[in-house]
Amino acid sequence: MSRCLDWTWLVLIIVASVVRKVHEHRTGRRTSLKGNPAPETTLMLLWGLAAGVLPLFYMFGSLLDFASYPFQVPVALRLIGVAVFILAIWLLHRSHADLGRHWSHTVEVRPGNPLVVDGVYRRIRHPMYTAHLLWGIAQALLIPNLIAGPLALVLMIAILRIRIPREERTMRDEFGDAYRQYEQRTGRLLPGRLTLPS
Repeated sequence: MSRCLDWTWLVLIIVASVVRKVHEHRTGRRTSLKGNPAPETTLMLLWGLAAGVLPLFYMFGSLLDFASYPFQVPVALRLIGVAVFILAIWLLHRSHADLGRHWSHTVEVRPGNPLVVDGVYRRIRHPMYTAHLLWGIAQALLIPNLIAGPLALVLMIAILRIRIPREERTMRDEFGDAYRQYEQRTGRLLPGRLTLPS
């Protein structure tokens, strides 16, 4: 069963990658980290390694064996990880679909971009980031390795502590009171007013 759940992670990460690529294709924008500050870019590159490459080292080699969890993760917890990953993929898709052509890898508001407040954005200001946090939680549950498992979640939290405040300043500057009112009725990462501490 353990090996089957490892393979389930692999299938889910492929699905998540396809969802992202499909939406990138629809917006006509390719993944690019140009325009992001250097510390953020470095963290994002490290996150890519932690979320997609290190688990492969865990699955197909012995390089990370020294960091395997010192306990057996119950199958029920790993199955919860599968459910959380599926939720993350759905939220990633919904976030992209609701943003449409207005999505970008950089923190910017292009001329003519509206303030998107419908769909999943009705209750959460940063649902795509929530999806990535869920992805990290799922990976920590699915990959029983101290490096290949929770590192993606740790790095995503670090990225968001830098990126969200910068993004929200940009949105306030661009949309003024409309964005401030939007902030009052939504949560950053969870529905409502629940937020991660700054």
